[in-house]
Amino acid sequence: MMPRVLVIVPFPMNEADLANRREQLGTLELGDGMTFEYRPVRFAPANYTSHHDFSLADLSILEAGIDAEREGYDAVCIDTMSDSGLSALRSVLNIPVIGPGRHAMLTALMFGERFSIVVMWDRWKPLYAKTLGELGLERKCASIRSIGVEPNNRSLLAGKEDDVFPKLETAATRCIEEDGADAIILGSTTMHQAHAYLAERLQVPVINPGPLTYRLADAALKLGLTHSRKTYPTPLAPKRDMIKAIGDAAVAAAQAR
Repeated sequence: MMPRVLVIVPFPMNEADLANRREQLGTLELGDGMTFEYRPVRFAPANYTSHHDFSLADLSILEAGIDAEREGYDAVCIDTMSDSGLSALRSVLNIPVIGPGRHAMLTALMFGERFSIVVMWDRWKPLYAKTLGELGLERKCASIRSIGVEPNNRSLLAGKEDDVFPKLETAATRCIEEDGADAIILGSTTMHQAHAYLAERLQVPVINPGPLTYRLADAALKLGLTHSRKTYPTPLAPKRDMIKAIGDAAVAAAQAR
């Protein structure tokens, strides 16, 4: 059977908005008949701007993917650089669960000594600090530079190309020339539309985190690899029904407004 990969999108959205996320697949030729199915979460914070939001994000992504294995998926990709829900899903699933945050950083170090992260706005910076701390890579991060533009999680960069793309190039160039970065990481999967523009203009590797997860899911399946149970032990008392009930309650509350 052809491998099926579930891509969890971290915000509720309609099919038109999901199309912007699916565009990430157009940059790859995976072959082998792999299919990627995009599923938005049922509830989420308005954005990932505080630790309150981070906790809700973990729960929403766990709820969206907790049944992925029993639904017949072979791997899960999380479509947010925050890696929200990654550890929780790894604890309840045996199939590979891939998040772009940590994997983008580790991939950057395959091609250079230090990397920088170019982001849309400063409110995202705690997300990267968390992952850098977990991986012990603070000294490998040359800088995190923001262009000060509030993102749109649904339309992404559409209609903003003439304004945003040059700003991203300027920030990335400063990362390279002033901060000593050997590689650039796009700070969000919502920034994927800028990858080709930047890759053509910068003289260092530019990591596009969303498509990277698809390639890594493909590699994990072909190599027969998944996460370690020593790092991600299964829960002694799984609470699947409770987690689903929280999701149902969140949806009902939103509909009642």
